[in-house]
Amino acid sequence: MPKQIERVAGAKERGCVRWQILALLFLISVVTYIDRVNISVAGKEMMNEFGFSSVQMGTALSAFVLGYALFQIPGGWVGDRWGSRLVLTLALLWWSLLTVLTARAADVSTQLGSSVLGSLIAARFLVGAGEAAALPNFNRTVANWLARSERGLGMGVSIGGIGVGSAITPPLVAWLMTRYGWRASFYVTGGLGIAVAALWYSFSRDDPRQHPRVGPEELSWITQPATEQSADPQSEPLSFAGLLRLRSVWFLTFSYTTVGYIAYVYLSWFFLYLVNIRHFSVLQGSFLAAGPFIAIAVCCPLGGWLTDAISKKYGPALGRKGVGIGGMCLTSALIYAGGAAEDPYRAVVVLSLGAGILYATVGAYWASTIDLSHKHSGALSGLMNTGANLGGTLSPTLTPLIGEKWGWPIALSVAAASALCGALLWLGVRSHESPP
Repeated sequence: MPKQIERVAGAKERGCVRWQILALLFLISVVTYIDRVNISVAGKEMMNEFGFSSVQMGTALSAFVLGYALFQIPGGWVGDRWGSRLVLTLALLWWSLLTVLTARAADVSTQLGSSVLGSLIAARFLVGAGEAAALPNFNRTVANWLARSERGLGMGVSIGGIGVGSAITPPLVAWLMTRYGWRASFYVTGGLGIAVAALWYSFSRDDPRQHPRVGPEELSWITQPATEQSADPQSEPLSFAGLLRLRSVWFLTFSYTTVGYIAYVYLSWFFLYLVNIRHFSVLQGSFLAAGPFIAIAVCCPLGGWLTDAISKKYGPALGRKGVGIGGMCLTSALIYAGGAAEDPYRAVVVLSLGAGILYATVGAYWASTIDLSHKHSGALSGLMNTGANLGGTLSPTLTPLIGEKWGWPIALSVAAASALCGALLWLGVRSHESPP
């Protein structure tokens, strides 16, 4: 009896520790988006102080996305090699310190003999390069700590921090700006990342069997045979090079590129759009700018549930493609209607719904990479997500450029047209496609 009680207690301890690990991943996800979105809120004051134009500020915003896109694969590779405990810690420290240095861009430019804009662009590029390690190492940690049947939930909880971080950043940064100045917002958010890095390194382990609070006898669920992989039984697994010959891979990647273009319109410019174009106050805009991210937090899991439910009943071809095409078409209509709305509050509601529906399609995209290849789904989704971030590199600069030349309704119409292109590209995606 005592041994049985001890085993039950050990199982509960194991469960407690792994969900605490998951909670830390959620917290890191929140921090990544605080440090990503803070500059879009502080940008108004930075533009006023340094005399940046909208296009110049957009270039600095795009620099982050470029660094984030280019270093996703290297960030995942070093995590596989050295472990997510060390890599996530170093990445957090890297981008948090650079977030602090962003506030000192003028001082850095003086010491290096460069322009303030040049220093800001370099800092944002390096912040993006550091944050690129986050999601691949989330995936590595979830794979190590959670059973196969729990990994979807694990990644859903981890990535859920994106919506929370994006929602709380505008009011937090706006409050700090109004009380202590825009530089204080970078000091506080950078300091938060450093604290979370220390917490992550002290508590996490790459292998659960190495954790002092978990006994190895309770972790037999970690080892799962390769035969449990859900590869297509009708064909031999393709090499990654072979997958690149599939047209579905490229249709999916280019379609997801349009998702990235639209997403970064919200991430980079929505707050400034509300303040400069819709004429809300800074505090009003900071709260209303949370609308798209609240919608994302609600719609993203709902969309994932919907694509799985339809796939289970009617097959993945309809489940993935139906949600992808339908969601992107509805996103297009909502963004166009929101940009054309005369009432500013109606515009906020409709554009926020557009962001939510956009992220409702994300589950269909990521699940499709697994449908095409379970064995290489990590590399395949990395390729797809690189496309999204390259698309995101364009929109922070292109959107204000179009807005200044032809008006913001046209700039948002371009985003709406991009969503339609993404829907059409879904027509070229086929589940379990064979190589030519």
